[in-house]
Amino acid sequence: MDLLTNEAEEIIVYQSMIIQLRNRIEEILKNYRPVMNGEIYLSGEDVCGLLHISKRTLQQYRDDKILPYIQIGGKIIYKESDIINVLEENYIAKGSLI
Repeated sequence: MDLLTNEAEEIIVYQSMIIQLRNRIEEILKNYRPVMNGEIYLSGEDVCGLLHISKRTLQQYRDDKILPYIQIGGKIIYKESDIINVLEENYIAKGSLI
């Protein structure tokens, strides 16, 4: 029976696989958005990143009632479908007259 240490090739291979698996799980969790009743909800940070806007601009969009939102206690979330609808409703095709 051989003694396995951290320097053993077999252990090094397993450690490498564990690190790769952990990195993949962290990446999945970072981008994971839970679905509730078939709807994906986004945080303000998610919306800012998606639309490439600042938190202040997002606040202004809420104040101006441009973006619908849900407030539960102090937490504000946005339906992904609402964001898509607002984008589609305000789409101006290239070359269109305003």
